[in-house]
Amino acid sequence: MIFHPWYFVAIAPAMLLALWAQMRVKSAYAQASQEPAGQSGAQAARQILDAAHLYDVAIEQTPGHLSDHYDPQQKVLRLSPEVYNGRSMAAVGIAAHEAGHAIQDAEQYAPLVIRNAAVPVANFGSGLGMMMIIFGAILQLQPLVWVGIVAFAAVVFFQVVNLPVEFDASNRAKKLLVGHGIVGQYEMEPVNRVLNAAAWTYVAATLQAVMILLYYVLRFGGSSRD
Repeated sequence: MIFHPWYFVAIAPAMLLALWAQMRVKSAYAQASQEPAGQSGAQAARQILDAAHLYDVAIEQTPGHLSDHYDPQQKVLRLSPEVYNGRSMAAVGIAAHEAGHAIQDAEQYAPLVIRNAAVPVANFGSGLGMMMIIFGAILQLQPLVWVGIVAFAAVVFFQVVNLPVEFDASNRAKKLLVGHGIVGQYEMEPVNRVLNAAAWTYVAATLQAVMILLYYVLRFGGSSRD
């Protein structure tokens, strides 16, 4: 068996944490969306970027719910409609977080540089790496299993490096919102709740990747027996 019952035991804590984090994000976002802000998410992001002299970083609206991200290749901040147009604490908080990534990119923030470099290998590990493990186990080809495990380790590396990137972007966002007068210091609670809740989703993803890797190392480390 490839997916032994212990596999589900191993990933259960991460899955439960992910479910809890998603519920917390949904709740925090819904509450913060009801708290008005003085400007839209797009306006807040533009103010932060211009203050950092990042005039060349564009801000675009992108389809989807909470599909917000920064594209380091195109130097574009892409914000979902509710963040781009929304004049709420949730909108400005998320927009500031993504602007924080643009500033990281401009400053060549080391964890971001490493994370971006690891993306192709991590994509390979999450796809073909898992296939190698599965087919190697089915065909009892231990070397193929271990190549897959090493490839999947790149996913774990990516997730681990991603944590400081996301935490730093959120910390920057909190300081920038207050520093530029977008949100008052004593009005930050809704923003803090949203960004802190989102941080737990990254922790859950990292824990899940680590536990999956650990399971396969222990599962196939001794022999190729079922």
